[in-house]
Amino acid sequence: MPGIFISFEGPDGAGKTTALNSLLPKLKALTTQEIVVSREPGGSPIAEKIRDIILDVNEEGMDDRTEALLYAAARRQHLIDVILPTLNAGKIMLSDRFVDSSIAYQGGGREIGEKEVASINDFAIDGHLPDLTIYFDISPEVGLSRIRKDHQEAMDRLEKASLDFHERVHDSYLKLVKANPERIQTIDANQAPDKVVSDAIKSMQKRFPNVFNGGQ
Repeated sequence: MPGIFISFEGPDGAGKTTALNSLLPKLKALTTQEIVVSREPGGSPIAEKIRDIILDVNEEGMDDRTEALLYAAARRQHLIDVILPTLNAGKIMLSDRFVDSSIAYQGGGREIGEKEVASINDFAIDGHLPDLTIYFDISPEVGLSRIRKDHQEAMDRLEKASLDFHERVHDSYLKLVKANPERIQTIDANQAPDKVVSDAIKSMQKRFPNVFNGGQ
């Protein structure tokens, strides 16, 4: 079987990482293909080093375009080190964030241009988009309230950004959803966690019925 690439996206506080961790054992029971899970920024040794720089709360002087370029650089290394080898081996690649995050956060949130950031990342990913993107949607207000409640002291540099920033991020995500209806499937992240996980799995089963079918 060919490899499958699925990314998970959403504003801060949407609970996508928690959902990914919860649905993983359920997915493993539904397929005979090996599943590899990774994250962005990071996922490989060099990309993780870039992640440390990007999200460091002490790096307040970082230029917005520098930030966008660092994300693209980390993504390229992650693609080469993890994603492509996984797909070439016929495995299922699940990535916590991918290119849509940069377009939303740097292009929209930082206001340096969604098209400009997409262009930088087109060079980085060289045409390797996910086969399916699960987008966990939640309002910026609810997302930020969740973050501040759950890990106020551990918030990274982007999570600490203003509400206006997160509203722009959310707006950019909605534009991406509208522009990519075949690739991006939206999950209501306001629902109970079990329902969020269930809806995400149903989206994957609908797109790949011959893969997530319990090995039948």
